[in-house]
Amino acid sequence: MSDSGADVFGDFPVISGPCVLEDDALNLAVARAVAAWGAWFSLPVIFKASFDKANRSKLDSPRGPGIADGLARLATVKQETGLRVLTDIHEPAHAEQAAEVVDVLQIPAFLCRQTDLLVAAGRTGRPVNIKKGQWMAPEEMAPAVEKLRASGAPAVAVTERGTFFGYGNLVVDMRSFARLEAATGAATIFDGTHSVQRPGLAEGSSGGDPVHIPALVRAAVAAGCGGLFLETHPDPASAPSDGSNMLPLERMEALLGSVVALRAALHDPAGALR
Repeated sequence: MSDSGADVFGDFPVISGPCVLEDDALNLAVARAVAAWGAWFSLPVIFKASFDKANRSKLDSPRGPGIADGLARLATVKQETGLRVLTDIHEPAHAEQAAEVVDVLQIPAFLCRQTDLLVAAGRTGRPVNIKKGQWMAPEEMAPAVEKLRASGAPAVAVTERGTFFGYGNLVVDMRSFARLEAATGAATIFDGTHSVQRPGLAEGSSGGDPVHIPALVRAAVAAGCGGLFLETHPDPASAPSDGSNMLPLERMEALLGSVVALRAALHDPAGALR
């Protein structure tokens, strides 16, 4: 399933998968699980995994399989599950190559103002999910979104994970979703897993407090976010990247069930937010 239409994000998308691509068996196990829950709860699912984590804290941190092997693994997920797929790009040269396989390109938070990268992503004609930098106000994302649209991106989503509060701590201002939507007109996604990161606290790498993921996700849904970004893994402790802030795969069903119930309680029969 591959398209470049403006409806790729659908109604309340769930962008989910492991942080970094692993072998086909694990990638497919996660993809099939989230696809089944998406179908059960009538939520559009986009499978997410990175071919390269170019912004790791340490030189020897695992980065992923690289672009050629990574895109092949993403193509396997698409072929075997029918899901749309998303991956990060870090350099302008990655954009066109990745767009040959993926349905959505993602701009990492650290690179959300990089003009050449944004223009290259927009020129592919693919939808783009841009992660808001932890140091930026919601309104400051408007120029970045405009760079993408002016370059040809047919749809743009902005993903919020919170703002740095001192060092090593993120705080999510729940007003951000309304402010982002007003400033950019883009779909607003809540990153429920990176929002609990504790940068630099795990021997120089990112730690995390995953116990808080469900509460923050439910709060963001109540505050009006337009979708979710949730990294998940069958065994986060063995994940090569970001295991300390990923949601165990076995906990996804219950969380998505509570999200659907909350959204139903907050919307009237005509679909308007109460």
